[in-house]
Amino acid sequence: MQSLGPAIASQLGLDGDSSHCRRVAGGDINQAMELRFGNQRFFVKYHPGGDPAMFETEAAALKEIAATGTVRVPQPVLNGELDGTPYCVLEWLDLDAKSPRSDAALGQQLARLHQQPQPYFGWTRDNFIGSTPQPNAREDSWLTFFRDQRIGHQLDLLGSRGAPRSLLRSGRRLMDDMDRFLGDYRPVPALLHGDLWGGNYAALSDGDAAMFDPASYYGCREADLAMTRLFGGFGGDFYRAYEEQYPLERGSQQRLPLYQLYHVLNHANLFGGGYLGQSQRLLDRLNGT
Repeated sequence: MQSLGPAIASQLGLDGDSSHCRRVAGGDINQAMELRFGNQRFFVKYHPGGDPAMFETEAAALKEIAATGTVRVPQPVLNGELDGTPYCVLEWLDLDAKSPRSDAALGQQLARLHQQPQPYFGWTRDNFIGSTPQPNAREDSWLTFFRDQRIGHQLDLLGSRGAPRSLLRSGRRLMDDMDRFLGDYRPVPALLHGDLWGGNYAALSDGDAAMFDPASYYGCREADLAMTRLFGGFGGDFYRAYEEQYPLERGSQQRLPLYQLYHVLNHANLFGGGYLGQSQRLLDRLNGT
């Protein structure tokens, strides 16, 4: 996408003839590059044939997180589309190797983000988790929201893609019995990152921490922490710092696999393969079978 440089330069009022770009890691869903104009550097994500709303909602989430003044995120600069390829231009952050210091910084800062109560479960608009549509209709009940708009939605998508009927039956059984896990637990809605695995967090060159690629919504804070434990990448200092700032409530360990199920089902929708088996095993565990 060499043509992106001049197009972005034109919109930013920069000299496109001085642009220089190189491919960098962009994750499993999007492609990415570093774009330079003289001494100015930007991180550019793009997705040929993708939905422009993916980047629009990501930028909105980054702005909302940044407005809290709690966790460092890259500032959105520009969204656009070129020849059917939507793109997002972000602030360039100088990243470094993760360390106990950056783990602790992120834990404390994420806790502060979660301590700011929100008015309802859901979000201001639907968005995406990876490239999967993520509904966020307003709901006052966390049980109803998580059951219908998280687990139920993923099961509907799997059903439309020919997932095994045994998996779908197990999922519906769990939905019918989900109050067994939540009971009288009434979480306060919090602004979540929404997709906080190890690849969406990095240390900065000054030892602080930053997170990116959000799939944000207002939900139970334990859902963010459950994702951090699913694929690794977070040290003990992260969890200690979080709990010192904002201790978890009784029953959080029992609820953890329920929240992880959402992401495993989403990976089954995105990538299929072994994630279908992992989804079935997790459902069997949750259903006690």
